[in-house]
Amino acid sequence: MSFDSATKAEQRIRRVLDSVRPYLQEDGGDIELVSVAPDGIVEVRFLGECAHCSLALMTLRAGVERALMLAEPGIKRVELA
Repeated sequence: MSFDSATKAEQRIRRVLDSVRPYLQEDGGDIELVSVAPDGIVEVRFLGECAHCSLALMTLRAGVERALMLAEPGIKRVELA
């Protein structure tokens, strides 16, 4: 991954997750960053109601992944841990 700095990239990723967190919390859920791999794969974990939601994959792809890829171009994919 062509991050200018792994630490700065992780900080941007955490800021994006903080920006989507209120929407997840409205439905009793949350999200946490699990890992950021050098190959551009970000792993996150849904918590609370989001962990069991039938729409979790849609939320991941259409919401979380999209927001992260816009903020950090080096991200290739976001996966659930």
